[in-house]
Amino acid sequence: MIEKIVIANRGEIALRILRACRTLGIKTVALHSEADREAKYVRLADESVCIGPNAAKDSYLNIPAVISAAEVTDAQAIHPGYGFLSENADFAERVEQSGFIFIGPRPETIRLMGDKISAIEAMKKAGVPTVPGSDGPLGDNDRESLRLAEKIGYPVIIKAAGGGGGRGMRAVHTEAAFKNAVSLTRTEAKTAFNNDIVYMEKYLENPRHIELQVLADEHGNAVHLGERDCSMQRRHQKVVEEAPAPGLPEKLRHKIGERCAEACRKIGYRGAGTFEFLYQDNEFYFIEMNTRVQVEHPVTEMITGIDIVREQIMIASGERLSIKQKDVTWRGHAIECRINAEDPKTFMPSPGRITMYHPPGGPGIRVDTHVYSNYFVPPYYDSMVGKLIAFGDTREMAIARMRIALSEMVIDGIKTNIPLHVEIMNDGAFQAGGVNIHYLEKKLGLK
Repeated sequence: MIEKIVIANRGEIALRILRACRTLGIKTVALHSEADREAKYVRLADESVCIGPNAAKDSYLNIPAVISAAEVTDAQAIHPGYGFLSENADFAERVEQSGFIFIGPRPETIRLMGDKISAIEAMKKAGVPTVPGSDGPLGDNDRESLRLAEKIGYPVIIKAAGGGGGRGMRAVHTEAAFKNAVSLTRTEAKTAFNNDIVYMEKYLENPRHIELQVLADEHGNAVHLGERDCSMQRRHQKVVEEAPAPGLPEKLRHKIGERCAEACRKIGYRGAGTFEFLYQDNEFYFIEMNTRVQVEHPVTEMITGIDIVREQIMIASGERLSIKQKDVTWRGHAIECRINAEDPKTFMPSPGRITMYHPPGGPGIRVDTHVYSNYFVPPYYDSMVGKLIAFGDTREMAIARMRIALSEMVIDGIKTNIPLHVEIMNDGAFQAGGVNIHYLEKKLGLK
């Protein structure tokens, strides 16, 4: 078993990893920037190392500093969490070359799934359903690309091969707009990802965003832990997530889950991962795979009773999966609200000092956060300050408990998006279940 882990992240996920390590008796090293010196996870870790100034590029994205910290603390493994370096294949490679265990997939797997074109190709081979599209990069022949778009049928969407997080994509509804859309997306992709390769897919107009959680070990074992519905989003960023997905037929859930588990076996996947799909008219269409733990993993943990982060660490230690597919059972319903330090109307970040923090409680309530009274929310990183999770035997009970929890939660001194979450929980369409990915933006007048 691994004896000491470097946590190469910050915020609530750093604290979440630290707690999982504690359950296994593993010592922890918290890495932090100068801005995060007083963070809760830094105080609770067995050791801590400052790896650079406030800016992420000088600290959390500084690969030599992260590896050096692992060396000086005599750690054995590095957990990247999510965001930052978690899906950086070069980082994973450097970690392993330096003699440490990377708690995540192999570098070559991260590369395979990080390039959307190669990922789609791999999924097709594995029998996972994909969106009709160009089946490869768009070339320089505009006439050929236009012919292909016509064959697929408008609307289509142009996507950056190296994109992610909702960036590097553009919907095209007419032939007249096609050429310009391709050119703009190429330019944006080059700037954002240093990769101007783009591809084309059929644009689904009213899809839901449904994802499948998987776990796989080095011994060829893989299981799926069911799905999450992440359709409530703004600017391609998830706001509310829930498990299981409302209205999804049981038979279909098992069918797509088994296909994803089998795909993991075929590509030699290792660790926790998430297959992301667009879902429309009872059909799943693969869009990408996240080769890390997801922000929204707690809702799956709540309905399965499986500690996903703990499993990640066990897998990285060379252990076989502690569960087989027949052992995975689903009970009740869970909803997660991402609590962000931002204006609930304008969505502008709201860093600053929290003058009072009071978490909610009661049956079925879980709060994953690193903040506390007098904590200063720095302006340098993502605005998420925590996650509020509500569990109930039914979806209706989970919503009722979430409404109560939101009314109890106090974060004074800064603005948060709690009022937005209250509005969502009271929304009739959300309560009915099954809204598409455009619903929230239309509701907010952003589309």
